[in-house]
Amino acid sequence: MASSNSAPGASIPDPSEWNTGLAVEIEPLVRRLLAPNPSPFTFNGTQTYLVGRGQDVAVIDPGPAGTGVAGHADTNGNGHVEAILKATAGQRIAAIMCTHTHRDHSPAAGPLQAATGAPIIGCAALTIDDSGAGTGVRADAEFDPLYAPDRVLNDGERLTGDGWTLEGVTTPGHTSNHVCFALLESGALFTGDHVMGWSTTVVSPPDGDMAAYMHSLAKLQAREDLVYYPAHGPAVTKPQQLVRGMIGHRRQREAQILRVLGEGSATIPEMVAQMYKGLDPRLTGAAGRSVLAHLLDLETQGRIMRGPDAPEQPWTLIA
Repeated sequence: MASSNSAPGASIPDPSEWNTGLAVEIEPLVRRLLAPNPSPFTFNGTQTYLVGRGQDVAVIDPGPAGTGVAGHADTNGNGHVEAILKATAGQRIAAIMCTHTHRDHSPAAGPLQAATGAPIIGCAALTIDDSGAGTGVRADAEFDPLYAPDRVLNDGERLTGDGWTLEGVTTPGHTSNHVCFALLESGALFTGDHVMGWSTTVVSPPDGDMAAYMHSLAKLQAREDLVYYPAHGPAVTKPQQLVRGMIGHRRQREAQILRVLGEGSATIPEMVAQMYKGLDPRLTGAAGRSVLAHLLDLETQGRIMRGPDAPEQPWTLIA
């Protein structure tokens, strides 16, 4: 999700504008391929990026599983892996790269590797129970238990291909294993879910961490990338301006929580009801997860305290 001032989620655009399954050139080295998995959490779907127009290509965020090629089960029936293979026909897939392991990003890596023999390179493996902790389960929050990278691309490490160079930029926060990829030849940054083109990302404990997320935003703000290509939503053409707004938005949410608690102890559902007026009910759980992330950060700072059975019990401002 990413317009910096919105609540989690936004209206889904006209399906006729999606171009699902069609590789669209967005700059000389980059094509975008949209997976058919729209939802209140994924906008019009997960955007897979194909980097390279020469002999080899890197596939960034292959998306949900889909075609059952090479003996792998078709879990979604969406044909996205076949669309990737069609778009890269005549090229060698040199790397399958994942920004993180939520189920709308990495599951297609396995079937795509089985079909091509390409190595899986990018984020570290991570599987964790994201049960919702009393605030509801997000539709996109489950991790991919089958993800197995051949190489983890750490901060500052590079991968080169025919006319392209991708560099790892670690950005924990949305997940602890989140990594962005910088295309050095053009100044583009593939931001996965850390910065998205339509709504703010959900930071969902226990793995999502608000302090780490804010640190990662500051890290991106200090960079000089020219454009962001997120996994969801349109390209971000004024990245530093957007990141500055996202930092301000999170600080406003933090201040909002402190104001609510200044009026008396409150549970997370009570805070969500006050803070997210008119929110799509399907997104209430996601909003609660972000509120919880802020609460845990404020607790670490010594500014609030939890009830004995938190997060279900009220949270209290420390005088």
